[in-house]
Amino acid sequence: MNVESITTWLETVGVPAEVVSVGTEADNAWCLLREEPLGEDGAVTWEVFWREQGNRYDWARFTNEQVACHYLFGRPDLGPGGTRRGRPAPGRARATRRTRCGAGGTRAGGSRAGTAGVT
Repeated sequence: MNVESITTWLETVGVPAEVVSVGTEADNAWCLLREEPLGEDGAVTWEVFWREQGNRYDWARFTNEQVACHYLFGRPDLGPGGTRRGRPAPGRARATRRTRCGAGGTRAGGSRAGTAGVT
């Protein structure tokens, strides 16, 4: 998955196009941006964040395009149980993440397989 294919994948699973912006910042949308190299290291980075009223929320930076795309695709608030319209309603984010553990997971957290990385 990369920036050329992410919008098609998101559309396929029912995420409205107006909730995601690839390549440009847009209010009330999840944004995926390529940041040009800064400094001497010359590393390109990819940023994923929710933008609302000109501010960035739930911001994450990656050095790999595919990892950034998978991070955006895997946002629990974009999938089943989330709002699918962007950022989850206040108080829902925690519950939504817990319900997306998968077959080996547990709703309340714990140590069973499949819960790694779930908050």
